[in-house]
Amino acid sequence: MKQLIIERRPEPAADLPIHRQVHPVLARIYASRGIEDIAQLGRNLKELLPDGQIKGIDAAVNRLVQAVTGGEAMLIVGDFDCDGATSTTVAIEALRMMGAAQVDYLVPNRFEYGYGLSPEIVEVAASQQPQLLITVDNGISSVEGVARAAEYGIDVIVTDHHLPGNQLPAACAIVNPNQPGCEFIAKSTCGVGVIFYVMIALRRALSEQGWFQRIGCQPPNLASLLDLVALGTVADVVALEQNNRTLVYQGLQRIRAGHVRPGIQALIEVSGRDHRRLVASDFGFALAPRLNAAGRLEDMSIGIECLLSPELEYARELAATLDGLNRERREIEQQMQQQALAILAELELAEDDLPFGLCLYQPGWHQGVIGILASRIKERVNRPVIAFAPGDDGQLKGSARSIPGFHIRDGLDAIAARRPQLLRKFGGHAMAAGLTIDADRFDEFSQAFADEVARQLSEDDLLLRVATDGELNGAQISLELAELLRESGPWGHQFPEPLFDGEFSLLQQRIVGQRHLKMVLMEPASGLALDAIHFNADTELWPDEGINRVRVVYRLDVNEFRGQRSVQLLVEQLLPA
Repeated sequence: MKQLIIERRPEPAADLPIHRQVHPVLARIYASRGIEDIAQLGRNLKELLPDGQIKGIDAAVNRLVQAVTGGEAMLIVGDFDCDGATSTTVAIEALRMMGAAQVDYLVPNRFEYGYGLSPEIVEVAASQQPQLLITVDNGISSVEGVARAAEYGIDVIVTDHHLPGNQLPAACAIVNPNQPGCEFIAKSTCGVGVIFYVMIALRRALSEQGWFQRIGCQPPNLASLLDLVALGTVADVVALEQNNRTLVYQGLQRIRAGHVRPGIQALIEVSGRDHRRLVASDFGFALAPRLNAAGRLEDMSIGIECLLSPELEYARELAATLDGLNRERREIEQQMQQQALAILAELELAEDDLPFGLCLYQPGWHQGVIGILASRIKERVNRPVIAFAPGDDGQLKGSARSIPGFHIRDGLDAIAARRPQLLRKFGGHAMAAGLTIDADRFDEFSQAFADEVARQLSEDDLLLRVATDGELNGAQISLELAELLRESGPWGHQFPEPLFDGEFSLLQQRIVGQRHLKMVLMEPASGLALDAIHFNADTELWPDEGINRVRVVYRLDVNEFRGQRSVQLLVEQLLPA
């Protein structure tokens, strides 16, 4: 592991309104995340940013009004991850609720067609004779695909959130907060959030035209889709700024109150969670991986059908299938991770001698799992990583993951500008990207990638830094505070769950479940004994009976066992003191 540097967040000003509104520890946590007044938390749907600031939304709504009222055949073209699945489901459900007569969906199989609205997937779509294609969570880079649709006389509305390239597709409307000239400030809105906004604007336009009166129904309550919006938002690891926090909070509240669609209820059950106590991290670590497994190994339509199912029993059958795919995905991932670590060992380099940016490839690796592999290796070596798997026609498909300070999509763009022959295509975000290269250029690209990362990062940037909310004393480490923190989210990307650090006496240590270190720690000042667990511990280092004092970075958690509830420390970093 890289050298660990534990940095405590600065102590906030003591005269903020938040200090008079909530528990002192929670006030310190909120203030360090920019929340100076409880009104800034984002809990009320009335606080959502207005859709009028989103460029292209009026053109999209005008075309959708024509399609809905004219009974046109519409086809949703989605993506094969959780954001794509929830986006597709929101679009279909909302359009049907608003009286659209012909709505279906098409999600490219990643192994046959790759990502987005490609010319090849347009050929498949055209066979269904739609009059309108609507992309969700993709399309901003589909210049050729939109052009092919135009040849068939099919209009395209693009709804997306990914960063655009130099050329935009010639769609009849583009709704993407990250496109040039868009004034919508919530740039971190993901695919499902974008299509949700489009559907809100569409409902308003149809209401103003008297559409719902004409078809004899009330305007639909689109808040019923917020469980989907919350799941997709957390799963896509976008920043939980205020607008996204509002969407996620409201979705969680609906689920906890039992207002949850059968598909999500089935995923909650198969994940071993209780919908009444669901938190945002359950979306990311329990529900989303099961949905994503379908897109990684087979076909995301299994996940979409689960989310669309109106019947709980059928949804449970599909959720069980997704759970089985996720177990298979984990087995494949473990094998690939062992092979990747073996590659690192064969390099015979000390960790400090590894290239700044690391590219890994094995001929037998699975295209659907390389993204997770890149993420796991990145966490281990704390530098940008790209994992490659075999593609078609002598090409390699790559999935990239980055660290703070290196914008991975812009880094690939810089390589393409200098060496245009190296990259067939690429796209993505600051922290994740996908790319295609020729197999015989792997070594050449690996060196170019390492050089580009080294140009932008220093040795200091590669140190593993963990920001904590400071230390808790024995009186503060309590079930009451653990419960309060659990209920004070949603926590997520760029609004991180509270993390503490401190030194403890190590009273007991043993491995459970093959890789997890179960401990009893004692808080020195109070003598309080605490249960703690460190998941996926390095079993080459732990347990170590020669160590009786440790420095721990941890989260407060509530452990439930046989009806008894107690405070537990979830250990994220463990060091001898």
